[in-house]
Amino acid sequence: MLSEQAVPVVRATLPAVGGALDRITERFYGRLFDAHPELLRDLFNRGNQANGDQRRALAGSIAAFAVALLEHPDTRPDALLSRIAHKHASLGVTADQYKIVHEHLFAAIVEVLGGAVTPEVARAWDEVYWLMANALIALESRLYQEAGVDDGQVWRPVRISERREETADTVSLTLTDPDGEPLPPFRPGQYMSVRVALPDGAHQIRQYSLSSAPGRPAWRITVKRVDGDPAGEVSNRLHAHAAAGDVLEVSAPFGDLVLPEGDGPLLLASAGIGSTPMLAMLDHLAATGAERRVVVVHADRSPGAHAHAEELRELVGRLPQGSLHLWYEAPGASGAREGRADVTALELPAGTHAYLCGPLPFLRAVRGDLLASGVAAADVHYEVFGPDLWLGTAARPSIPKRRSVPAADPA
Repeated sequence: MLSEQAVPVVRATLPAVGGALDRITERFYGRLFDAHPELLRDLFNRGNQANGDQRRALAGSIAAFAVALLEHPDTRPDALLSRIAHKHASLGVTADQYKIVHEHLFAAIVEVLGGAVTPEVARAWDEVYWLMANALIALESRLYQEAGVDDGQVWRPVRISERREETADTVSLTLTDPDGEPLPPFRPGQYMSVRVALPDGAHQIRQYSLSSAPGRPAWRITVKRVDGDPAGEVSNRLHAHAAAGDVLEVSAPFGDLVLPEGDGPLLLASAGIGSTPMLAMLDHLAATGAERRVVVVHADRSPGAHAHAEELRELVGRLPQGSLHLWYEAPGASGAREGRADVTALELPAGTHAYLCGPLPFLRAVRGDLLASGVAAADVHYEVFGPDLWLGTAARPSIPKRRSVPAADPA
């Protein structure tokens, strides 16, 4: 928790610091990549840097953590920290990199806020940073231990044993160990990173959910071509060029959106390529003969755009208490409902735990509907493909606006 001296300073300066976080993080990344261009080339997502998503995600996580320290001083925001730690572990982030971030982040704060950053203010926000950084370092170290690797040493080769066209813009890749050894275990719902060499010499990294159950001799990922500006550098290269026999460099599996133990009722809701972690969960449930109630919801553009549609139907059909509900924007003669997924139209048993994956607007809509229907907020879990921009919207409404940065809370 924050020291007694830091609490009033952070409380008083949070409105101004929070209001300037977008400019601070923009300046931070500029400084960081000027000093360490290899980080942009080989670690950070260049697409998310170009469109500003990574900057907004960092600003949101800092604001959310600071708000949590003030509003819940005796409770660590484990959900926030866990999500970040798993993503960092999948990238091989190490403790020494937090010192580099600290150097350039605090230089950016001073550049943006100027003389308002008194020594007292700097000390207070230094506490915020290191509370968050040290918590993440500890969590990431534990994740590396659980994965059986040294800190940051997460990478291994795998061979593509099969490439399968799922839809016009998605392919699935089956992965095996090049030497025929068993691949590491994982939990249903987790993802791993793929590091790809690009034509300009950069090595970019993206995360892909493991889309079949653990315990099999092979892993599987499903890759969707990403059009737009910026286009998906790694996904588009894999979609265009990955072939059976190729060797990929991948991380150990990580991710905290995982199938829960027990026999309680579940809602698995996805949209688009967000179905992939749900496929692994359903595959595991079917393979283990689970008899728990499982309500499955999926939304997509059309039947032809729905990757693994037949597999999804087959897996749900193998569950004694499984039910499948499909929504397509253009359902045609598929029998699916038209429009966006509406979970309020479903009968969910008491005590349902919901697991969501898909684009951010889908997550917000479904989560809101679930909360309005009486599902407890603690029972709604989600995974965002890409930077978690939800954090900014979750934290900032509680920050009152203030134009200046006082040195301390007048109270």
